[in-house]
Amino acid sequence: MRIGLITDNPGHPLLSATARLLGVSGHRVEVLDPGTADEPDGVPADVYLLKAHTPRGLDLARSLERRGATVVNSAAATTLCQDRTLMAEVAVRAGIPFAGTRTFATLAGWAAGAGPEERLLRSPVVVKSRHNRREDLVARVDDTEALRALALAWPDEPVVVQEFAPNSGWDHKLWAVGDQVFAALRRSELSPEGRGPTLPLPHLPTGWADLTRRVGEVFALDVYGVDIIATAGGAPLIVDVNAFPGIRHQPGAPEALSELAVRRAKG
Repeated sequence: MRIGLITDNPGHPLLSATARLLGVSGHRVEVLDPGTADEPDGVPADVYLLKAHTPRGLDLARSLERRGATVVNSAAATTLCQDRTLMAEVAVRAGIPFAGTRTFATLAGWAAGAGPEERLLRSPVVVKSRHNRREDLVARVDDTEALRALALAWPDEPVVVQEFAPNSGWDHKLWAVGDQVFAALRRSELSPEGRGPTLPLPHLPTGWADLTRRVGEVFALDVYGVDIIATAGGAPLIVDVNAFPGIRHQPGAPEALSELAVRRAKG
């Protein structure tokens, strides 16, 4: 099988380990760096793994799909996960427990109109960039003064605002590769202590793995991450979905990804 990696970082631990496994099994791995490579001529590879989420990477994936190539995850599914407004709408329509989300065209515009009567500022909220990308905005805002200070730093940023749900301060990081679910604990970046190391999570609460797989079905994803917090009553609340995250240091993840690639290549 010919298996393509659409990435600008083929040395990423997950991708490099997966490539080694595929090579040992006799498959040919081809790397396409969307920043430098042109679309390959000739017959496309049997499957492409889309790790690059840049505009050029998505354009490359779409072009390959138009030529009949299989791309994991599809360009459409990846693009959906980059828009947190659409993400929330899709999740809510499907009955998935997702954080209440509102959208504002710019952070400065919202801050200019937000006063003491603003419902979302009667309690803490989480402000995020609408468009999911590297180094995007994620911040907790407790009052109007803090909101306006944040708007000075990010005035033109399109944002979503999520209601803050009291929780332990730890994010449950769930990653899925096909039907296999991996999990870890990571202190929330919103925690006063800041983000800490990723800790193992050997046992998931009942139903959380199935909830993660349900997200994959709804968003048409094969490789994805789901960020879940446990609310005060213990119920899961999803705050983000990511297409093809890093899934670093998860035993068995490279094996699961190599097996998935081969299955989709044969599919």
